[in-house]
Amino acid sequence: MASDPLIELVHVTKSFDRGRSHALRDVSLRIDNGGFVALVGTSGAGKTTALKMINRLIEPDCGEVRFEGEAVESFDAPTLRRRIGYVFQGIGLFPHMTVGENIAITPRLLRWPKGDIEARVTELLDLVELPRSFAARFPHALSGGERQRAGVARAIAARPRVMLMDEPFGALDPVTRDTLGNAYRVLHDRLGMTTVMVTHDVQEAVLLADRIVVMGSGRVVADGAPGALLSGHASAEASALMAMPRRQAERIRTLLEANGSEVTR
Repeated sequence: MASDPLIELVHVTKSFDRGRSHALRDVSLRIDNGGFVALVGTSGAGKTTALKMINRLIEPDCGEVRFEGEAVESFDAPTLRRRIGYVFQGIGLFPHMTVGENIAITPRLLRWPKGDIEARVTELLDLVELPRSFAARFPHALSGGERQRAGVARAIAARPRVMLMDEPFGALDPVTRDTLGNAYRVLHDRLGMTTVMVTHDVQEAVLLADRIVVMGSGRVVADGAPGALLSGHASAEASALMAMPRRQAERIRTLLEANGSEVTR
């Protein structure tokens, strides 16, 4: 018998213009404990709207969102958000606070003992591979990749079961983006977290996620393991999107083979 999902969207619909158009149309989605799910699709597909409904940053017009079997509307919104980590592009560290103070925000709101907070900040700096001395620095003194690492540390400070990520690495250069993506995947596995990530980068989704949900025009058009979706799908929209990493890999292979041929001449 299948276990109950950790997160569930049940026939959720959302419009921002009184029904003239819909960001989400009758979307149902279940996310099991420990999964790493990527939501992909073109701009306006409904990915971020679906993500923000999980922690009540956006409320549905109809349908229901559940967390641990309970409707999220039954939770006090700030309390719910302290149980669910949230990382987004640009991260939003408070500029007037040090990195250590930023990381400590949620534990302080939860009234953790001071010694426990200090120990947690040190533990998290180690976990995201930032020097402990960075606790005393202000965000402006860090690189983009370092700020993003600090943002991940802040999001997991209170040991949430769930991490929501909205284009978390999109503003970074390709090398830093790849490094941080791989580092986060290691953290996800090590900490036994459940991750839902929105990304426009299909290749990133294929390499990091266990499951990909393709969205289009506010609906789920495909849902499956990366390998299965790469093999093709009945939805033309999903097939076109999933063909992109295959075409990129084929072009790289062709370039490498051509280079190899020239070298051996």
